[in-house]
Amino acid sequence: MLNRLPGRISLAVLLAAGFSSVALAGTVTVTVTGVRNNQGVVRCGLYSSPDGFRVPGKETRQAIGQISQGRSQCSFGDVPPGTYAVALFHAEHNETALQTGLFGRPKQGVGFSNNPSISFGPPSFKDAAFTVGSKPVNLQIQMKY
Repeated sequence: MLNRLPGRISLAVLLAAGFSSVALAGTVTVTVTGVRNNQGVVRCGLYSSPDGFRVPGKETRQAIGQISQGRSQCSFGDVPPGTYAVALFHAEHNETALQTGLFGRPKQGVGFSNNPSISFGPPSFKDAAFTVGSKPVNLQIQMKY
């Protein structure tokens, strides 16, 4: 019995060392401020590529945040390490897609990770990009109307 103990300890150490090198998924929590009213929800999309960024249905994950006192929160769990960007909008009437008007200007509030300027149009993936590793990522996004 004692002869087997070192082998078991060695196996346990090897297994633990092997598992520690595996990339762990992270959590992305988005806190949205500046929501003009408590009507509807905030719809958030997590995008993993410039291809399709801001395009409905092209997001890697979706989340919905309830609104209270001008704030909302969306969370994405088990996000693999990589580069991502978040795009969101205030769905005041529970719309599933962003409504646009003249020249594609959003009719609802919008927001993006890193809070880039939207004065001259929507931001690029690069402008909104952030990195996810094994540690939680907490983003603050200001809703813009």
